[in-house]
Amino acid sequence: MNIESRAMRCLLYVLTACLAVVSAHAAHAQDYPARPVRMVIAFGPGGIADTIGRLVGQKLNDRFGQSFVGDNRPGAGGAIAARLVANAAPDGHTLLVTTTAVAVNATAVKDAVDPRSQLTPIAIAATAPTIFVVHRSVAAKSLLDYVRNVKKGRFNYGTAGVGTTEHLTSEYLFRAVPGLEPIHVPYQGGAAPVTAVVAQQVDLATTTIPTAFNFIKQGALRVLAIASHKRVATLPDVPTLAESGFADFENASWIAFFAPSFASRSVYGSVAFVSANVLVRGTAPGMFATQ
Repeated sequence: MNIESRAMRCLLYVLTACLAVVSAHAAHAQDYPARPVRMVIAFGPGGIADTIGRLVGQKLNDRFGQSFVGDNRPGAGGAIAARLVANAAPDGHTLLVTTTAVAVNATAVKDAVDPRSQLTPIAIAATAPTIFVVHRSVAAKSLLDYVRNVKKGRFNYGTAGVGTTEHLTSEYLFRAVPGLEPIHVPYQGGAAPVTAVVAQQVDLATTTIPTAFNFIKQGALRVLAIASHKRVATLPDVPTLAESGFADFENASWIAFFAPSFASRSVYGSVAFVSANVLVRGTAPGMFATQ
């Protein structure tokens, strides 16, 4: 079985487990939390994991009257944070906020934390499609026009780190086109590659809409394509990959909460319930759904 197949099985496990715990009975939540909760965020400030993690954390704080404190621990594609939480006490007072990278690492990196056995999936808080952004001065007609004609096939691109969804998506797409020679520039979080494009330190960033949204809104960045089967309501003028000269391809990164393995049922009910309500009531940034 290849890495892609193993990663998909791991992703499906996490998705199924999170759906199951959302229905955990709220009655178990009355004894949790007993003290401030540490949310270990697997990537740096300003990225999608940080943004969504702190948003949900604030709602948890409001609901339970205890502090849910974000603690950014970037590095190794989220592996450092995952290991820290896997080794923590299973009482729910140390949580992991991470992305799809935790499943990728489990299948592609030796001795990485396996979320199926070493963590307890609690809730998927949000998903966001991958986008490709360039500096506002770029006048290319499309993503393929930019990398093939403007950059003559040689270009670099930044992502939130090695093994992230954005990294794998870029490699999959660019390596499939003859004549392209992409160079990956990994960062320790989603905000850094975006600001690097604004500062013209890298040619392109593969990121998510929430991470780059403010720069897009300000006109500092151009979005050349979105990895979705159809356009999104937030950026209706941005073409899909199929419209941009690439094969039809859809990819999104999820942001999920995990606890150490064997965490109590009260943690399930509390965090999963609030995470679901943040989305249902529209508190999360309205930039995740397609038209």
